[in-house]
Amino acid sequence: MRQSEKRTIQRLLIRSTNWIGDAVMTTPALRSIRMNFPGVHITLLAKPWVMPLFDHCPHIDDRIVYDAGGRHRGWLGKLRLAKDLRRYRFDAAILLQNAIEAALITWLAGIPVRIGFDTDGRRLFLSHPVRRTAAVRRFHQTRYYLGMLEGAGLRTGSADLELFPGREDAVRAERLLREQGVLPGDRLVGLNASAAYGFAKQWPLDRFARLAGRLQAAYGVKLLLFGGPGDRDLGRALASRIEGAVIDFCGQTRLGEAMALIRRCNVFITNDSGLMHVAAALNVPLIAIFGSTDPVATGPASTRSRVVRVPIECSPCLKPECPLGHLNCMKLITVDMVFEATREFL
Repeated sequence: MRQSEKRTIQRLLIRSTNWIGDAVMTTPALRSIRMNFPGVHITLLAKPWVMPLFDHCPHIDDRIVYDAGGRHRGWLGKLRLAKDLRRYRFDAAILLQNAIEAALITWLAGIPVRIGFDTDGRRLFLSHPVRRTAAVRRFHQTRYYLGMLEGAGLRTGSADLELFPGREDAVRAERLLREQGVLPGDRLVGLNASAAYGFAKQWPLDRFARLAGRLQAAYGVKLLLFGGPGDRDLGRALASRIEGAVIDFCGQTRLGEAMALIRRCNVFITNDSGLMHVAAALNVPLIAIFGSTDPVATGPASTRSRVVRVPIECSPCLKPECPLGHLNCMKLITVDMVFEATREFL
């Protein structure tokens, strides 16, 4: 992008990624976009389950919800979204989301400058297609989004993650903890046994339960269980396996409240998941258990994190279900391994 083009931009749209972990990893790119456009009115377009991450982000001036389950559902909904966007008279759009529909919608919305990677056959719908090289895919995903900006001729800053939990969410989180008998000086360990897109990413529940018992016995910690709306059964199953007291927040909190609760934890122990990236962005001491996925690409981008994994010939396979049928890479990770990693922070 030429400097003369940048000077003509007064209203800029950013299309966010669709999932919590991916969205957290775009936060360095958001900061860099603001650095390039300090006086521009920046609007974020995001799915409703992602938007709470950015409710208090200082790099964004406005937010538009992509209501994929309602007003913007299906292809007619996408046309409706394009019509909605047209009213804002955006001068440019930066597409952090890679799918062809992101480029198509902004093209239909008549946004003259459309920047994004040239993936998924969408080069025709981009005014400034950025070639996605093999090299950019070998870096951590935070660098992937920054690489897109660099390919468009924009300056980039650090790859540090950041999130901005709201004060109201922090107040509600403290109230929830008090209601469960948690005192200000109590040491808290968060456990997230969930992981989207496949059972292969999940460490066995019985090992989470045994780990929880050892942590309670050794350090007297209080345990908080985390998970999304679809993890209520998983939370109940894990809580029933833990002999000591446990506070189950699975599916019981909004994302903003979950962020505030995670920030209160002394340690957060998790599978590779969206909440793992949330904890990394909040700089909470973090133990990340990896099996089928690649910690080089999507590991926690935090100096206060430790990855526990056992590399085997077929990992990372990136498959949602173990092709061998017995989760070799996860079953090789013992309770002792995760307990020893956690001791460093407790």
